[in-house]
Amino acid sequence: MPHNAHNSYDIVILGAGFGGLGMAAQLKMQGIENFIILERGSRIGGVWRDNAYPGAACDTESHLYCYSFYPHLRVSKMYADRQELLGYMDAMAEHYDLMQHIKLESELTQARWDESLQQWGFELADGERLQGRFFVPAWGQLNKPAIPRFKGLDSFAGQYFHSAQWPDDAQLAGKKVASIGAAASAVQYVPEVAKQAAHLTVFQRSANWIMPRNQIIFSEDQLDAYSAEPDLFHESRRQLHAFRENGFARTRHGTDAQQEGIKMASGHLAAQVPDLGLRAKLTPDYEFACKRILRSDDYYPALMRSNVSLETAAVDHFVAEGIVDKNGTLHAFDVVIFGTGFESQAFQGDLQVLGLDGRTLHDRWQQGAEAYLGMTVPGFPNMFMIYGPNTNLNHNSIITMLEIQQRYIIQAVQTVAAQAIDVKQEAFDAYNDALQTNMQSSAFSSDCSSWYKNAAGKVINNWSGTVDEYRALASHWRAEDYEVLDVRSEVSA
Repeated sequence: MPHNAHNSYDIVILGAGFGGLGMAAQLKMQGIENFIILERGSRIGGVWRDNAYPGAACDTESHLYCYSFYPHLRVSKMYADRQELLGYMDAMAEHYDLMQHIKLESELTQARWDESLQQWGFELADGERLQGRFFVPAWGQLNKPAIPRFKGLDSFAGQYFHSAQWPDDAQLAGKKVASIGAAASAVQYVPEVAKQAAHLTVFQRSANWIMPRNQIIFSEDQLDAYSAEPDLFHESRRQLHAFRENGFARTRHGTDAQQEGIKMASGHLAAQVPDLGLRAKLTPDYEFACKRILRSDDYYPALMRSNVSLETAAVDHFVAEGIVDKNGTLHAFDVVIFGTGFESQAFQGDLQVLGLDGRTLHDRWQQGAEAYLGMTVPGFPNMFMIYGPNTNLNHNSIITMLEIQQRYIIQAVQTVAAQAIDVKQEAFDAYNDALQTNMQSSAFSSDCSSWYKNAAGKVINNWSGTVDEYRALASHWRAEDYEVLDVRSEVSA
């Protein structure tokens, strides 16, 4: 880290995952150097660092799952695995000389707006304090693993862990293993675990709509062509973006495209699972796209193996030997893997964020997280979130959304200079009212249990439109959406 005598920065970024690193790279491209990234982990990588389970990979095409300003020209396949994505982030950090700005193993515990100084004060877990004029949380939506509080779990004599906290020394060979959960992470690790375990039981609460993945491995000749002529890569990227944008219609109630999606997923299931009884258990009973649409070519075949069974009876409680289901049946296990997702409603995790008048973001979001353009919240001046509320997608690449947000934030930072700004309540209300109105015609809002919604049924994670529609709204920072706060003292640049 370069020495900063006053520990005072123009911009303090939280998180060195895709969002924070992209923000830093764009700052460097604009010649802005006085910033720091606070990262609680021991290395960069965000969700891809944390999810080290076997089979971890991206289900968005890799030509889209990278930044336009730093294309992943030699990515080896269409759906990149975890290691290759971590390699991309490492290479990007080196290319833009970002490591000198990153403070690893630094957990932020409090961010407080100081009205007298008109800037943010930060407190780290080790007691260190920093100051920054702008606060850019890039904390992600899936950063806090959730393990349900099952009765008797502490009495289980075997090993258990969450898929996002996979132990380096996990020994599954010859073991009786359970997977609780059958969604996005599980469809990736189940095929790998099935190859090792003596027997694997997958506990499924509800079936998923799964589309074929159709992996493509690029030849050396193709990779050489992309490297020699990046325009070829960008053309592939443009075509994939348009293809995925067209797929957005599948997430709308009652569209022909939604019916087409159902047909594709059902056809994929029928082709891979000839057993009618098993196929019935794997057929969703809720609207297509109400939950995340998954992509896998090897999950269904894994369930067909003789050493794998699908259990649809719910888990009731744990005993020393294993799991007792709701029917009273005891299932003995040596290892239990929780593929039970994340606390997706707690964007800020355990971090305390205090804005004007000491009001906390936690209190502000009691009825559900929301923000203007997914980035700013009234009462929290000079704070711009990356991948905030209602910016997640089910149809295209989140990296494109992050890039739009980063460019918006740079416009704001460059435009307001030494001023402190706060989004106007009326702009915030109008935006969120329109968003929730649009959400009514979306499958995201229909009657199923999904991580997109809070307890009251309000969709707080997903964006209600296409990426291009979001770009149209967020491509230009508009001064009229913000009020300038009184500058009570000069802030040093």
